[in-house]
Amino acid sequence: MKIYILADMEGISGIRKMDQVMLDSKEYPHGCELMMQDINVAVRAALDAGADEVVACDTHGGGGQVRLDVMDGRAIYELPCCDRMMPSLDETFSGVILLGHHARAGTLDGFLDHTMSSTSCFEFRINDQVVGEVGIEAAYAGHFNVPVIAVTGDEAVAEEARALLGSVECAVVKWGIGRNRARCLSMSESHGRIQQTVEKAVRSVGRFVPWRPKLPATLQLTFYRSDMTEMPAIRPGVERVDARTLRTSVSALKNVMTWLS
Repeated sequence: MKIYILADMEGISGIRKMDQVMLDSKEYPHGCELMMQDINVAVRAALDAGADEVVACDTHGGGGQVRLDVMDGRAIYELPCCDRMMPSLDETFSGVILLGHHARAGTLDGFLDHTMSSTSCFEFRINDQVVGEVGIEAAYAGHFNVPVIAVTGDEAVAEEARALLGSVECAVVKWGIGRNRARCLSMSESHGRIQQTVEKAVRSVGRFVPWRPKLPATLQLTFYRSDMTEMPAIRPGVERVDARTLRTSVSALKNVMTWLS
């Protein structure tokens, strides 16, 4: 059984303010250490629960936070590339774990809530359903008929994941205080929750259903400002709906993001 772990940073255990996820901040290295701890807990849990192979990928800022010198040596690491958010994901995987994730843009008390970019993207829709990164990544995995089986992060992203995906297992490790601060569990309690959640998900992997929006899928992105639409609006197959909104249609869910690259 093969399990894929896609890690973001905002929902990682112990991350409680923006400085910890900013590349140019003195607190960023510690944020990366916290991320590695969560990844290693999830890798261990997946293997303990019966996975034969685990692939881990970090997506925050395009990836690169992972420190291979401290990563569980039983896992394989890769970076998003070539318009593939999870490069090696295919039909041979049994499930995807979204580790350290955050709620979509505009979520009340969602810690560091955003969708793809906190400076440009206001709202993303698939077939007129508002989704965040959980939905985008679940749709991508759905192309390969692979379900999202577990999500970890704050309470807001857990609620979002359950509303979209149904019976997905969730580990809540923090609660947003507005957007820019969070109340966090202790590291031992957070890691215990992640361990328990991932083990439960992997052991019952057969009960999860891939999220596969109806095809052809209509994708719509609203930006914060009208000038942000000008360049992507000239791409083939892209319609400018209004000053801030673009729309396109895709025949394969693996292309849920390629129209913007």
